[in-house]
Amino acid sequence: MMTGNIRHRVTLYGKKECCLCDEAMELLERVRASVPFEIEKIDISGNPGLQEEFGLKIPVICVDGVRVFNYRVNENKLRSLLAL
Repeated sequence: MMTGNIRHRVTLYGKKECCLCDEAMELLERVRASVPFEIEKIDISGNPGLQEEFGLKIPVICVDGVRVFNYRVNENKLRSLLAL
């Protein structure tokens, strides 16, 4: 029996028609099938502040508010972070 059942929040900053963003989302969904967590996808299009911050680095992946990946997601590292 699991106690605590802490769920992490993974945030993907990206935009539509971004193949790396699509790949990252597919990987997040695949990992979520075995390790439960919340996914939040934020489209930076039309948000000048986010475009300035993340612009050419997307997708940017944050786990519980901490930026952990730019461009590509390392599945093994993601799983390790979610196991904490």
